[in-house]
Amino acid sequence: MIAVVRKFRGGSLTARALRSALFTLGGFGSAQLIRLASNLILTRVLFPEAFGMMALTMVFLQGLQMFSDVGVAPAIQQSKRGDDADFLDTAWTIQVVRGFCLWLAACALAWPASQIYGEPMLLLLLPGMGLTLIVQGFNPTKMETANRHLMLGRVTLLEVATQVIGTLVAVGLAFWLRSVWALVISGIFSMSVQLWLNSVFLPGRRNHFRWERPAARELISFGKWIFLSTLVGFLFHQGDKIILGRYLPIAEFGVYNIGYFLASFPMMLGLMITRKVLIPIYRETPPGADPANFAKLRKMRVLVSTALMALQAVFAASGVWLVELLYDERYVLAGPVAVVIAIAQIPLVVVLTYDQTAVAAGDSRRFFLLQATRACLMVTGLIVGLQVGGLLGALAGQGLAMIAVYPVVVRLARKMQAWDPLHDLVFAAVGLAIGLGAWALNAEAIMQLMPGAQP
Repeated sequence: MIAVVRKFRGGSLTARALRSALFTLGGFGSAQLIRLASNLILTRVLFPEAFGMMALTMVFLQGLQMFSDVGVAPAIQQSKRGDDADFLDTAWTIQVVRGFCLWLAACALAWPASQIYGEPMLLLLLPGMGLTLIVQGFNPTKMETANRHLMLGRVTLLEVATQVIGTLVAVGLAFWLRSVWALVISGIFSMSVQLWLNSVFLPGRRNHFRWERPAARELISFGKWIFLSTLVGFLFHQGDKIILGRYLPIAEFGVYNIGYFLASFPMMLGLMITRKVLIPIYRETPPGADPANFAKLRKMRVLVSTALMALQAVFAASGVWLVELLYDERYVLAGPVAVVIAIAQIPLVVVLTYDQTAVAAGDSRRFFLLQATRACLMVTGLIVGLQVGGLLGALAGQGLAMIAVYPVVVRLARKMQAWDPLHDLVFAAVGLAIGLGAWALNAEAIMQLMPGAQP
């Protein structure tokens, strides 16, 4: 026990990585429990149709949040000037300007979105939700400095505090308003609280408007590919909701979103770990620089993949049971949806720890190419699957797309000298066993997703 405790102490990379991973895991677990509690309350306050409308508005909100990422965060984490005041102020200035531009984009998007989805409320909801992007643009770079140096304790506590406050406001407004406007108002309030908390309670200097040309050139050169990556990343992460939100009745779309919400826990945790922990590790210990670095990264990769695969197995096996336990009969189809999504995401879990190697090395172009390929294959699999097998076909098509993208991932990993074929082979076999087992356990429920089937 003493030896384990010692590993978490000190300022070494291993100690900082372990502490950061622990804080990330704790913060993620707390956040998901809060989200689950809020989700359970809101599904009882609102009907599936209303919940479907909330899910549709969240697609655009999350998309606009992703579009707000112009590479400032990864640029600060990987740049040699990541602690320089002029560099940080220039990055903050770009971030602020971007926030206002994206709000204007949200206003311009409102009318066509309302026409495409046949939801007139989007005409007002999108400009309202877009205000959160203006607020986010003012977030201090102190948040990214803490991530850069793997000092995530206070950042995690502030994130949890923000979510608690935002959730309480959202639930209170939902009981009062009983409409999707509760989400909009609570979202703006939550982002404002996050800005205030991080500005006041994180150590470091305040940001000021500044435009240093060398810093701007570096940020724009790096960020242009990150920006393009966020565009295709939005299509990759939200493409299913964009397409299914148009294909499914709004009530069924709300049920689908419940299933996705449950099944996405492991993947969200993996994405958070790779973003907050792996970029600094890859930057400080490049796998191609020393065989010892590769060995350390292999151990880290095995630990992350083992934990994520175990979580994936839990949700793949128990998705039907969880929905029956937590939700009423209106949401019964969310169970098999959660199972199939958990199975479909297994190929992505196997290669998830490779994604950020290019970003850490400053090669945002290769990261963009990987994200673009994933998005194209995923959308193709989704559309073809819909035509062949309805909702079940769409979900299966996404899983096949994640398998098809593997050669592109390998190419990136080999370029960064990070590819570990033994790791991939072992966890692919584990993932196959999990998928077959989960399908066998839930086959009857999964067949309810077939066209014409009745729950």
